[in-house]
Amino acid sequence: MTGSLKVGILFGGCSEEHDVSVKSAREVARNLAAATYEPFYVGITRSGAWKLCDGPHEDWENGDGRTAVLSPDRSAPGLLVLADGKYETIGLDVVLPVLHGKFGEDGAVQGLLELSGIPYAGCNVPSSALCMDKSLAYLVAGSSGIATPNFRIVTGDEPADAHGLNYPVFVKPARSGSSFGVGKVSCEADLPEALESARRYDTKVLIEEAVAGKEVGCAVLGDGRYVTVGEVDHIALSHGFFRIHQESAPESGSENSTPVVPADISPDERALVRETAQAVYRALGCRGLSRVDMFLKDDGTVVLNEVNTLPGLTSYSRFPRMMAAAGLPLAEVIDRLLSSALEGAGR
Repeated sequence: MTGSLKVGILFGGCSEEHDVSVKSAREVARNLAAATYEPFYVGITRSGAWKLCDGPHEDWENGDGRTAVLSPDRSAPGLLVLADGKYETIGLDVVLPVLHGKFGEDGAVQGLLELSGIPYAGCNVPSSALCMDKSLAYLVAGSSGIATPNFRIVTGDEPADAHGLNYPVFVKPARSGSSFGVGKVSCEADLPEALESARRYDTKVLIEEAVAGKEVGCAVLGDGRYVTVGEVDHIALSHGFFRIHQESAPESGSENSTPVVPADISPDERALVRETAQAVYRALGCRGLSRVDMFLKDDGTVVLNEVNTLPGLTSYSRFPRMMAAAGLPLAEVIDRLLSSALEGAGR
């Protein structure tokens, strides 16, 4: 592979989205151009151990992977790999984090990569941290004229101020991925139980008034003014609310939801959703890629739901489906991500 770019691919992680990350990494492995890139897979176990392995196969955590860490020496960016009691260095040209949730898309690993001096794909530290905290994302987006849900914050073990809430409300961890710990509450009596569930994932909890409308999403790829927007999707619900990654076999579909791509909305609504997704992406300082989730109300208003700065890349994930519907297969998405990271390294 002489001349190939050396790509570090980080996957797994300590968050509740560990399994999804591994599945995303498998899709990346299937779609990474072998003639262009030489991959170095670093799996992070649930306990936080870093292992250089052959790839995100079924048994990678139990294999003979060697301990590997990112070098903090910016003059020699790459991996330090422990072998026979000594560390050898593997230089890396770029890193693709395929990590979801805490320590993956909250700015933590991005800060480590900034210290290492290795170019990396995806959002930077400020935008990752901002988008991970839903309440902060709402405040910044709202200041840019983007509609957001009415919400209030509960921190620590303080009781919720239930005065004036319009039910139903959603109770959710402010800084957690997917729908782990999210509950829908129809009356004040059910608030304490929902708070307890959300606090398993975060000490900061959001109580958010439900928005009546279609759940829509838009995949965004690129930097600055040069972004590509994927096809709009919407979540068709049979009952309940959308709970991503909660199924035992998500590859087989969800028990209550089906992503519809393209969304069955009017051309004007589609244009407005795409325009809003771009506005959110820029307002929150995103780069590389993000999936912007929104609500489309009956009166045509688009309301921000959340931004995923490292969205799932699995075979059943929404981001690659939306990009594929817009004519960009995952292999091209990955190539653009890595090229963009390398081009932006000097900025």
